Amino acid sequence: MGQGQSDEHIARNVSKEQLSHELALRFAQKCFTPLEITHFKDVFRSLADDQNGVHYWKEETLCRFLVIPDALGPGPVLYQMATYLGAFPFPSLAPSILTIEAMLKLVVIMTERYRAVLKRGGTDRNKLLFRSLAVFDRRMSSVYKKPSQEVLDSIRDGKSEKVDTSDAVLEEARSQAAGEEPHPARGFPIDKPTNDEDEEEDDDELALAALDSLDAIEVFKYDQRADTKIHHAQIPVDNFRRLLMLLLVIAPLDAQESLSRHAERLTPKRIHSLRKVADSILWSFTPEQNAGIFYQSFNKIIPTSLPYMFDGLNPLFEHFLFSKNIDLSKRNRSSASTPLKSPTVPHVPDTPLEPLLPREGDILNLDILSQLSFFIKGNNLFRRLRPLYLGADAGFSLGSIEQKLFNWRAPSILLVSGTRLSAAPEGTRERSFADTLPPKRFPDSTSGNGTKGRVIFGAYIDVPWKHTYKEAIGGDDMLLFQLSPLHEVFRASTLSREYLTFTKTGVGLGCPPPRQKNISGMSSHTALGPVSLMLDASLEFGVFTHDSTGGGSFHSSQTRKGDWQDRFEIENLEIWGCGGNEEAERQRAAWAFEEREAEARKNIRMGEDIEADRALLEMAGLVGNHGASGGSMG
Repeated sequence: MGQGQSDEHIARNVSKEQLSHELALRFAQKCFTPLEITHFKDVFRSLADDQNGVHYWKEETLCRFLVIPDALGPGPVLYQMATYLGAFPFPSLAPSILTIEAMLKLVVIMTERYRAVLKRGGTDRNKLLFRSLAVFDRRMSSVYKKPSQEVLDSIRDGKSEKVDTSDAVLEEARSQAAGEEPHPARGFPIDKPTNDEDEEEDDDELALAALDSLDAIEVFKYDQRADTKIHHAQIPVDNFRRLLMLLLVIAPLDAQESLSRHAERLTPKRIHSLRKVADSILWSFTPEQNAGIFYQSFNKIIPTSLPYMFDGLNPLFEHFLFSKNIDLSKRNRSSASTPLKSPTVPHVPDTPLEPLLPREGDILNLDILSQLSFFIKGNNLFRRLRPLYLGADAGFSLGSIEQKLFNWRAPSILLVSGTRLSAAPEGTRERSFADTLPPKRFPDSTSGNGTKGRVIFGAYIDVPWKHTYKEAIGGDDMLLFQLSPLHEVFRASTLSREYLTFTKTGVGLGCPPPRQKNISGMSSHTALGPVSLMLDASLEFGVFTHDSTGGGSFHSSQTRKGDWQDRFEIENLEIWGCGGNEEAERQRAAWAFEEREAEARKNIRMGEDIEADRALLEMAGLVGNHGASGGSMG
């Protein structure tokens, strides 16, 4: 017992700076190979600034090394994240100077290599990333109260103070570290930390695990007193939009692939497209109600609708582990390397890569592809999708879908876009479609990011397509989703397994199979599931239904609690296969086999003995006078 009290006393008296140093050493030893550490040190030292013996990176250095596109404007946001994560696991030390130790912790967190050390803690970095993006503003300190319209307007109009992570802030952090008086608050309007007694503890699992690994868990409690409460913090909408646009660009990034390859495609038209996709995602966090994004919605939406959104950060920060100054072909390389005068981009191999998409569709482009990768693993999408059915090319008919999709033995993605129909059907076609559906009980969904009523829905189908005469098909990995004007994913439920139906009446996702015969007294309307997407037989119209009571094949919304139904006229319909050359070759082989079988059936000819063949057909009752009535045997 005495030894335990002594250890606790020592832990309490160790400074946060010493513990932070110890954690960085442990990360260096257990999360990287010796060669990776050598590369990391060379990258840092060759680009670091030096002031009074302190080597550090500036915002410009970080952004130029990672080749962050200036056109998207995410540099200050990324730098804010870096200065917060560099102080891990002590929020009170943020913003930190980006010294070699701070940069090491930043790379460990961004590449998720911390699992080698923080085995006892939670492995989810989302909470830590939220903290690095969030600010604390007492004008909007309550997650439960809607801020005043005046405050909302001021922030949306850009009248509130902007983030400033320039050298001035760095100098302020440096002066604080030296014990000098801090300058007046700059940057975001962040209140000084408070110690509200009526709030629950806001422990960060990764920080707890880090200090637990150092036997210094008590220090965390003292540091938390100086940390703002996470439920009072929020991510400014404009900052999050900039980060989202960057995440969409880096989503397909491979290890050691320079971001410059993708930055070259950032034309004004592409930036406009990126912003539209980013705004659709933003609307899933309901920014129309709040000037910022609170942790409550962030923590609810990310795991369900955007679980892989931050995956692109991993290969981006892997660049720190490759230095072009180190020539591995020379074993006796001189230890003295010539320092670089300015940040340079990592080496880009000359070998051309296979396109991310073999071609773009009317719905699916590179930005929508990146949006899909936020909830479908990128290794199933990038350079793996093939256009199986494009309505604009093959024609809008169920027969065309059958011809193009059958024999594809891998998952597929259905995308459909259209324009919402008015409340009262207009024209004969709309009225005929409305007559096939039950009376509309729910209103249209939110307009979200759209102003012209355009919608995009889709589904991830984990089984091969086939006719469903009696029962639906599909597995537990099925997904139903909306991409525009608002992003949301509806995951498969086990309460019902009516995931996909493909019949002469149309395509249904989450809809019961149609009855073969109408039962007397039963409605002849198309049956719609609680959460479902239905495309009619002519592929002219579709309907998406959301009943918040649930109970169907797909879970109801985790963020929108209301009921809605969108009836829309189909503009484009695309189905893409998730697979490579092997899957495509199997489909071609199946098609070739069916063609040979059909040709063989056409070429069946009678034998040489015509009389014998006729006798055989007469015995079968196929030819001859077999229509006369039979007589009695008596």
